[in-house]
Amino acid sequence: MTSRAYAVLRSPVSTVVLTDDDDVPRVVHWGAPLAEPVDAAVLDALTDAPVPQGSLDATVPLSLLPELARGWSAHGGIAGHRHDGTAWAPLLRRTSSSTDGGRFEWTGTDPDAGLTASVAVVLDEHGVLTVSASLTNDGPTPYSLDSLAPVLPLPGRAQEVLTLTGRWIKEMQDHRTPLGPVAVVRENRRGKTSQESSPTLAVGTTGFSEDRGEVWFAHLAWSGDHRAHAETLSDGRRFLALSELLLPGEVTLQPGESYAAPQVVATWSGSGLTTASQQLHAHVRARPSHPSRPRPVLLNTWEAVYFNHDLDELRRLADAAAEVGVERFVLDDGWFRGRDDDTSSLGDWFVDERKYPDGLGVLVDHVTGLGMEFGLWVEPEMVNPDSDLYRAHPDWALGIAGQPLVLGRNQLVLDLGRAEVSQYLLERLDALLAEHDIAYLKWDMNRDLVAAGGSDGAAGVHRQTLALYALLDELRRRHPGVEIESCSSGGGRVDLGIAARTDRFWTSDCNDALERQRIQRGFSYLLPPELMGAHVGGAWSHTTTRTQVLPFRAGTAIFGHLGFEWNLLHATDEEREGIRGVIAAHKQLRPLLHSGRVVRVDHPDSSALVHGVVAQDGGEALFAYAQLTTTDASLPLPVRLPGLDPARSYLLSRLLLPGPQWDPGKHHPSWYDEPVVVRGDLLASVGVPLGVHVPEQVTLIRLEAV
Repeated sequence: MTSRAYAVLRSPVSTVVLTDDDDVPRVVHWGAPLAEPVDAAVLDALTDAPVPQGSLDATVPLSLLPELARGWSAHGGIAGHRHDGTAWAPLLRRTSSSTDGGRFEWTGTDPDAGLTASVAVVLDEHGVLTVSASLTNDGPTPYSLDSLAPVLPLPGRAQEVLTLTGRWIKEMQDHRTPLGPVAVVRENRRGKTSQESSPTLAVGTTGFSEDRGEVWFAHLAWSGDHRAHAETLSDGRRFLALSELLLPGEVTLQPGESYAAPQVVATWSGSGLTTASQQLHAHVRARPSHPSRPRPVLLNTWEAVYFNHDLDELRRLADAAAEVGVERFVLDDGWFRGRDDDTSSLGDWFVDERKYPDGLGVLVDHVTGLGMEFGLWVEPEMVNPDSDLYRAHPDWALGIAGQPLVLGRNQLVLDLGRAEVSQYLLERLDALLAEHDIAYLKWDMNRDLVAAGGSDGAAGVHRQTLALYALLDELRRRHPGVEIESCSSGGGRVDLGIAARTDRFWTSDCNDALERQRIQRGFSYLLPPELMGAHVGGAWSHTTTRTQVLPFRAGTAIFGHLGFEWNLLHATDEEREGIRGVIAAHKQLRPLLHSGRVVRVDHPDSSALVHGVVAQDGGEALFAYAQLTTTDASLPLPVRLPGLDPARSYLLSRLLLPGPQWDPGKHHPSWYDEPVVVRGDLLASVGVPLGVHVPEQVTLIRLEAV
């Protein structure tokens, strides 16, 4: 008997093995590295599962695109039909396949259904797997596509699912669910990635944690509606599937047209979530478009002045920002014609002559003359009914003809799928960037899409998302030096689809450091800290009304792309001096924080969170112990510091940020006063003692190899 053919993809940390024959490929191994050679006859024996009693006479293949025609009865694969109801169960046979290094491609056709499907699987040097799928209509009539969902198998030991959920000002909260006989499904129908349902799944062995257990982590690189699905079949096989969630009739392929599914980005780790994140971060950092220069410390004017734009005050605020070391000054909402609150003027992207009688250039020149970059807030996808644009073009809003339009935050969504709408926005943004020395756009998007119908009456989320990508791509082509932040009421559009077109994410509208600790931890599962907008607000948080000291606020924000959202004109001299010290410390640490390996620590006390960044060469590190609430014990538990070189010795010291500090008096360990040299293996296993703590306090632990 001839053995089946296999394609083997290798990275230093994992191996992927796929079938390579006439049938749609199956992944037979995705996990730990396998020794060479991989014996095909042995794989045949190991993958030749028996047929359960009471089932079909042949086991239904769990392929990358499972087929209804072979008896597949779960989610995944190709779903669609022709307008006469046919071609709903295609059966694909190979027309070509190839393996080249870490890339495997397979194409198959069903001539009777008139469909061709292609899949490409790539395993990069960091152990990150990308799965791409496409479908082409070869037939003479239109084909309505309902779903194209690639499927990745999971082993039986994958027993627990971690998803990310949340809401406005409480994004990226992790939630765990057993993977049993009921499917774990997260669907998003909000028209953007959303705070409520991230397109991310981590499936692992029971009780997997930051440094324990196997983890299969997957993310959909898409900024629209999506479905993330994990399921156990009745025969015990498990799988996950991430795909775009298409609204009825949203994609109809005309003869010769193709649909490319959003890319699934995944990785396996044999040592917990932190390793999976490190592999994903390395993958993201390897992109040609990844920011390469130091992330400029910025000041954003929103919580400083809100809509009250007074040119003299803004100039004095810029002076104060430059004096403490800010590198980028961002003018937030309120600069354009008629914009005094959030009820009007979105869409009218012209400078307000009342607030800026001599144009915006006066403020831009003042800011750049101080040695800072100038940034500007925009929300191009939106329009207020009270705006010149809407009065001139009410038909440009997304909606279903004859139905009332649903307002959100007093605004509607523009139909970017209409060429004239995207062209108008491109012209206005291009003109702003051409007329002024603008280095940065804070690109906001502040509401869900509801009844998102296009001008043809068809559902339009898919088209809207692609049009957004095209608008951003063209704007970046025309202005390659301009950085763009993805903001959507905070972290409502955080995904690798928009990341390919932006340079920073606004993680949350909440600057409360206590809330930010968990929000930023969830963000770090997928993305590295240099992409995470993290701001220090005023002492009083306007989203939670908590008051917190500067060292806690700064110790939380310092790990990300640091910014300030604070009217420094109202800060005391002592506070300004503290800000200057925080910025100086961040600039010194920035090379480490924005290039090192993120480490999240399993700490046994739920009243605290521990995380850090370790240099790629293990030469230095910075860890944070964040006390969130009071401890049950009278002293904090010792803190382990994993991820260091176990054979090297490190100088252990405390980094003090400026501002009011809790003084534990005599109740603190000796290394607070006299730095001590400790070997890396002891730091990872024994840990270090901490002094008495009160809530809402961060201890920063500095480690330098000696």
